[in-house]
Amino acid sequence: MSADVSRRELFAAVAAVGVGSATFQRAVAAAAAQPKIETVTAEMVQGAEWVAGITLTDAERKAVATSLTNTLRNVAALNKLEITNAVGPAIHFNATPWEAPSREGRGKTEFNPKPAEPKRPEKDDDLAFLPLTRLAHMIQARTITSTELTKVYLARLKKYDPALLCVVSLTEELALKQAGEADQDIAAKKYRGPLHGIPWAAKDLIAYPGYPTTWGAGHFKEQKFAEKATVAARLDDAGAVLACKTTLGSLAWGDVWFGGTTRNPWNIKQGSSGSSAGTASSVAAGLVGFGLGSETLGSIVSPSTRCGVTGLRSTFGRVSRHGCMALCWSLDKIGPMCRSAEDCALVFGAIHGFDGKDSTAQDRPFNWPARADLKELRVGYVEAASPPADDMKVLKNMGVQMVPIVLPQQTASRIVSMILDVESASAFEDITREGIKEGIGMWGPTFRRGRFVSAVDYLKAQRARTLLMHEMAKVMEKVDLYVAGNDLQITNLTGHPTVCLPNGFRAGSPTALTFTGKLFGESTLLAVAKAYQDATAHHQKRPPQDTWVAEKKDDKKE
Repeated sequence: MSADVSRRELFAAVAAVGVGSATFQRAVAAAAAQPKIETVTAEMVQGAEWVAGITLTDAERKAVATSLTNTLRNVAALNKLEITNAVGPAIHFNATPWEAPSREGRGKTEFNPKPAEPKRPEKDDDLAFLPLTRLAHMIQARTITSTELTKVYLARLKKYDPALLCVVSLTEELALKQAGEADQDIAAKKYRGPLHGIPWAAKDLIAYPGYPTTWGAGHFKEQKFAEKATVAARLDDAGAVLACKTTLGSLAWGDVWFGGTTRNPWNIKQGSSGSSAGTASSVAAGLVGFGLGSETLGSIVSPSTRCGVTGLRSTFGRVSRHGCMALCWSLDKIGPMCRSAEDCALVFGAIHGFDGKDSTAQDRPFNWPARADLKELRVGYVEAASPPADDMKVLKNMGVQMVPIVLPQQTASRIVSMILDVESASAFEDITREGIKEGIGMWGPTFRRGRFVSAVDYLKAQRARTLLMHEMAKVMEKVDLYVAGNDLQITNLTGHPTVCLPNGFRAGSPTALTFTGKLFGESTLLAVAKAYQDATAHHQKRPPQDTWVAEKKDDKKE
């Protein structure tokens, strides 16, 4: 009987919320007049049986009710503990459970300056849109100082944010301080690498001391943390300059935050998509050199697509999430959003790896430039939805071998929905218990719904996920990576890395192409992405910034 009792710990939460039969509802109504429910009755258990999908006998209901009364007391005791969003469960997802821990270290990211001295563009607008690689050459050669570049970006952030609504906090004082230190170090020949002196944007679920970390939600807009997120600390170590903290949809859903809707620089009457809304918008608009975003289920790929930037959703477990808002522990990932695949590689090289603080983060070798021969690579394409002929032609001209594949047909949407519902409900369970409904965006129904899924059914979804992982492993035996999979739900579940590239325009708006690689295969993935961008140059297009301020003024007149 103990297994059945464990399964029904959820009934206490069901009783507290109030659904089910008329008898059950009357019991809840009576309990509502009391500070809390002290006793679970057999009638309450009967009314909640639909949640578990079983029918009990009268004797079993009485036994379960007695046990759940004890469980209810345990839950009440647990509710008195201070368990913040930063505290994860004592279990974690591993994208490669069949592999032994890596002993090959982190690999090496190399940056080779071009022999010719890079010239500074005459116009600040042209400077602002240069890729990270070009900016790094100029900083190292001292063609421009970090302070000069930082002031250019800060001025643009101030000028264009009122139209784009992509910034939560402008970190101007910190940025100028870090830029000054970078200039001193570089003048003293203490150059740290390609990120040294480059201004960047942090999605505002990345903690940085001295500034709010709002999670895009009105309920948390005054929230501050004393500890720095690992990714921010690693970028500090690389000498990067934090210029701003960028918007995200409330608690990482969509592009609507407590300050409004973040805009797409290609069409400011349109949202930038989310949830890494502000990072995508600011990078696309030339307001920073690069940025960081996060993804649980499309939050890097979707805004990268809409705003025409290059986004890397890294392999699950590749980058530490320590100091970043938790939404779904077994799905959350951090990755760079830049103006090119090569830029993503340089940023990724700085932030990935084990930190001893995120139990999922591990060291795996990432080498850049990649040691990949394009002519030996097998690039898959989904037979039922192959890329357009022009894209296929580019790939074939690159010399790669094109291989047809079939992705798993298992219903990933049902698996990911249940996992996301339950884990997000747990991550923010205090909000639901306290009855908070304002300032949390669209999450209220999801947080409440997640409390009604039994532990058994949640684990069943995770077991189905295991089957999906093995199916994907068989697919990836045939190829080194694949193109245009339309696979957000599948690959967020399995943890595979994806890079999203600008790939032309449709009706004036950017289109995108995705490449998905092997687990921990970012080196090869980014090498192919770079080769594709070198052959097409779609990523070099710039949005029409002359319309941003003008159209915002027109909106005010209306």
